[in-house]
Amino acid sequence: MSIHPAFDPARALALAHQTFEIEAQALLGLKGRTGSGFASAVALILACRGRVVVMGMGKSGHIGRKIAATLSSTGTPALFVHPAEASHGDLGMVAPGDVVLAISNSGESDELNVILPVLKRLDVHVVAMTGGADSTLARHADLCLDSAVTQEACPLNLAPTASTTAQLALGDALAVALLDARGFRTEDFARSHPGGALGRKLLTHVHDVMRSGTDVPCVAAQAGFIELMREMTDKGLGATAVADGEGRVLGIFTDGDLRRLVAKGEDLRSLRAHEVMHPRPHLVRDDALAVDAADMMERHRVTSLLVVDAEGRLIGALNSNDLMRAKVI
Repeated sequence: MSIHPAFDPARALALAHQTFEIEAQALLGLKGRTGSGFASAVALILACRGRVVVMGMGKSGHIGRKIAATLSSTGTPALFVHPAEASHGDLGMVAPGDVVLAISNSGESDELNVILPVLKRLDVHVVAMTGGADSTLARHADLCLDSAVTQEACPLNLAPTASTTAQLALGDALAVALLDARGFRTEDFARSHPGGALGRKLLTHVHDVMRSGTDVPCVAAQAGFIELMREMTDKGLGATAVADGEGRVLGIFTDGDLRRLVAKGEDLRSLRAHEVMHPRPHLVRDDALAVDAADMMERHRVTSLLVVDAEGRLIGALNSNDLMRAKVI
């Protein structure tokens, strides 16, 4: 790859550090100016009967799309409507009872301001997020969130950089305050993210991935060693449970236990299951999260777990391969 002759690595690094400094200072400035108006905006959205409709042009629009997505995934129904498209039919997506979050650094975006009177007639509340405290948008909004910055990180002080960082941080702050006020929980977050790794970890339970029924290796305490080995081989778990007549787990016998017996030179054919089992095995409830079962395996350095119900009866078995197939680990 050819390098541009004017490229200066030291200057590039210095500009990167300068960008971080300017944007960090912008956020600190935001902190000092965010007060009761922010709390009022949170209260307004909490009382909203409809959705939060986020609008913004240009780079503010890109930030608005992200804010709408963050709100939706954290318990506040939201959508993005492009202001220019709103003037040509998409305003029909806004309904009475909605709250419009209008984003504009200058507060003078023509495409946004032209629809403000229509929004008022639709009986929606408008929350402005702008760096222009005396702008048209700020004057027509019900509430105004100050996103002003003293300078952009762009060396020309033109490209939206620090200003969009401030907008994004304000949007995140709204989402965090709202999810806390709604009592939004880890389980709620998982339900809105079922397709990703996070959703699998938070929604997949042991009973979803465990082996059950005849696939669960299990022998009685008096079972002979040949029966014990046959059960382990047929079920392919690398271990078998030893249980009493009521299905309560007495112990477990694993491949590791077999290797240790062979090393000792024991007469294996004469042994019974209760003589070779490992008592007090690690058990997991069927209603536990699969990720917790994975943590238990790692913590105790085992590859298999026996699964029991609320009464402590054996109902399943699980090993690390089952968790990998389910993409929990």
